[in-house]
Amino acid sequence: MGKLNSKIPDGPLAQKWTKYKASAKLVNPANKKKLEIIVIGTGLSGAGASSALGELGYSVKTFCYQDSPRRAHSVAAQGGINAAKNYQSDGDSVYRLFYDMIKGGDFRAREGNVYRAAEVSNEVIDHYTALGVPFARDYGGTLDTRSFGGVQVSRTFYSSGQTGQQCLLGAYSSLNRQIKKGNVTMFPRREMLDLVLIDGKARGIIARNLLTGEIERHAAHAVVLATGGYGTIYYLSTLAVNSNASAAWKAHKKGAFFANPSFVQIHPTCVPQLNEFQSKLTLMSESLRNDGRVWVPKTKGDTRPANDIPEEERDYYLERRYPAFGNLVPRDVASRAAKERCDAGFGIGETGLAVNLDFRDAIKKQGKKSIENKYGNLFEMYKTITGIDSYEEPMRIYPAGHYTMGGLWVDYELMTTIPGLYSIGESNFSDHGANRLGASSLMQASGDGYFILPNTINNYLADEIRVPKISTDRPEFEATEKEVRESLQKLMSIKGKQNAASFHKRLGKIMWDNCGMVRNEEGLKKALVLINELKDEFWKDLNIPGAYSELNMELEKAGRVADYFELTELLVTDALNRKESCGAHFREEYQTPDGEALRNDEEFTYVAAWEYTGEGKPHILHKEELKFEDVEMKIRSYK
Repeated sequence: MGKLNSKIPDGPLAQKWTKYKASAKLVNPANKKKLEIIVIGTGLSGAGASSALGELGYSVKTFCYQDSPRRAHSVAAQGGINAAKNYQSDGDSVYRLFYDMIKGGDFRAREGNVYRAAEVSNEVIDHYTALGVPFARDYGGTLDTRSFGGVQVSRTFYSSGQTGQQCLLGAYSSLNRQIKKGNVTMFPRREMLDLVLIDGKARGIIARNLLTGEIERHAAHAVVLATGGYGTIYYLSTLAVNSNASAAWKAHKKGAFFANPSFVQIHPTCVPQLNEFQSKLTLMSESLRNDGRVWVPKTKGDTRPANDIPEEERDYYLERRYPAFGNLVPRDVASRAAKERCDAGFGIGETGLAVNLDFRDAIKKQGKKSIENKYGNLFEMYKTITGIDSYEEPMRIYPAGHYTMGGLWVDYELMTTIPGLYSIGESNFSDHGANRLGASSLMQASGDGYFILPNTINNYLADEIRVPKISTDRPEFEATEKEVRESLQKLMSIKGKQNAASFHKRLGKIMWDNCGMVRNEEGLKKALVLINELKDEFWKDLNIPGAYSELNMELEKAGRVADYFELTELLVTDALNRKESCGAHFREEYQTPDGEALRNDEEFTYVAAWEYTGEGKPHILHKEELKFEDVEMKIRSYK
């Protein structure tokens, strides 16, 4: 596992994927029936992979901790999904989408993987349309698009403000088709607790039935993780409360390198925290910035209602600072700009930690009905949460933890450093660099699941056709299950006084304050001390009622929080090591005179891939050099 081999095909960028598919090994239909694949997760990447692999003829076992695959967190995506269709004839192309993603990620992603993601984006839209996803259409019936941050073209396909839900329903239907045909076996309400290796290869998992507490063994010739990101390290985030990093972290501790953990995106368009009792924050789609204008009063501490503040006393600070992109700057730029205004005393509301997102001018120009057609359900959701009618007065927004660009290191085939273990969608690091452009998450997840993994996993499985069905009676399964039971019993035996959520909340505050939108060396070193102190307290004073051999949601939470303590240590270590600012990783010591991110390309143009070496031991850093042959690394400017 020593040296990282990205397996990027030779040749011109635009021909790499075509060349790979033409030269990869194949598995004939008769042999596919003999091969078993485990897929963990049923979001757009997991449901897509399961249905595509089932359609190919593989025997697929799919797991999710929800009661139904359609509850996967992809359902929460609102604004849209990117593709380079160029229906607007505004100059878009596969290369333009590729370039926008490379630039948006601040030149910290692989060219080959990013170009391929852009290349298959058009197939994703065609596929979802064929599945019946009700994308918005213009008057003539053509699929409609809108713009998102960091681009100057209209390439985002959408379904009102519920694009993720509609795409997931389409993926769910294709998954159900394969379940009905017997190609996919569905295991809901299961949580993967560990990965089983046999002779160094991923051969199965140990899972817990969340309803009964039963520990189960499941074997396969390959394992695919489609388990999402780790944004809930901040406790308050836009993610579902149960979203977690445990499956990926367990794989990491078995030998899968973890890449760029410090690259965490803060979303600029979220409902501000309303009280201290919240367990999550609510995302308001970035698409709202197409028509909403972001502003704060020009006078510090101005407490007048927004509608009473005249035009000349409003600071449309994104339009002022970034005239070329205005309100549609990338998320990291918009988030830091909002924080800067609020920290300077221009924020609004009782806490001063909010800015206005105003639709007054758009409604006046386009009419209320037009805005309602585009964003109606988002306006309804906002009113339900806050009581504010955004047709009459501005929304209040503030940044919150959102998407994680870091994840398990994978090569061009989406395989981790463990043979036979794949990571797709948000659970891997590969396509977004240091910052993800809006609407590229659904694009990447769907592309990985439906069109990329089904073409790359054959290359591995072609050499596995002589391997008989894996038995769960093997000693490796026995040993791994024993470890799982011991770890569960260790958590149950602490018998302290505090529940897991209380520790998670405090950990999230440490991370938000010291390793959130901005970081500095002093804060990061402080965070490491505080994390370790809180971790020691956790292992001394955690309380879990009940038993692990029964329904026990407190045990589920505790296991995930235990993993977060280890992951946050690595995240902060990675942030300390990367002595530059790039994308969402903003070190205050490294910025331009006007407050923008200052990269250090000479020393940090690499993927940081961390290797686990054992409990209490420091990780080993491996560097995958990033080479830019088709784009020129430039100062990232949206002015």
